[in-house]
Amino acid sequence: MSTRQGSAAKPPSAGRRAFAALLALPLVLGGCHRKADESPFPAPRRPVSPIVSASYSNEDARDSVREAQTVMELAAVQPGMYVADIGAGEGYYTVRLAPLVGKKGRVLAEDIVRETRDNLARRVQRENLENVAVKLGTPNDPQLPDRSFDRIFMIHMYHEIERPSEFLWHLRDDLKPRGRIVVVDADRPTDRHGTPPRLLVCEFSALGYELARFERLAEDAYFAEFEAKGPRPEPKQIPTCPA
Repeated sequence: MSTRQGSAAKPPSAGRRAFAALLALPLVLGGCHRKADESPFPAPRRPVSPIVSASYSNEDARDSVREAQTVMELAAVQPGMYVADIGAGEGYYTVRLAPLVGKKGRVLAEDIVRETRDNLARRVQRENLENVAVKLGTPNDPQLPDRSFDRIFMIHMYHEIERPSEFLWHLRDDLKPRGRIVVVDADRPTDRHGTPPRLLVCEFSALGYELARFERLAEDAYFAEFEAKGPRPEPKQIPTCPA
């Protein structure tokens, strides 16, 4: 289990050095896995959707409704920001975030499926995205550099996280002070590849996050943004939310 400490009042230079080191390493980075039943974190009391595809939808179709542009505007992504794209899949958001954060910003794209990660790494190389690093995470910990991110994006993947309490616990370490987690998901049950907003807010609140913004998007999708406010509980103290 990770023993990383929570965010300090001022982001140390170590976080930036850790992120810079990622870009200096080969583009594809590995990850290690722990068995889920070894976890001290509570399992969710609701179904978890399986990973069925590296692509949520056709990219042209998503662009036609300005999905990424709308989400990035709501998240107030600015040049120079450090952002993470968790469960990046084929990289729809990754390749659109890269020019937005610019040369002084950084994008870390993570996925837990090795083949998907490798395909995305090839896309990043093909499109010459020099401010992007790609890595392999684990199902319940993306293993990001500590205290490094202004925004962490979780797009249409939250319902696939096996143990959300553990996942969100680790993300507390990865945010800069005032950094935020952005979730885009569908307003439907978790066994139908969505997450009801009430359940999402409950699971984030159990880890000391506060809902900072909520907006409805096209069809049944929504945008939710969270900031770490309250204390982070110990794993065995985390309550579970009803489905």
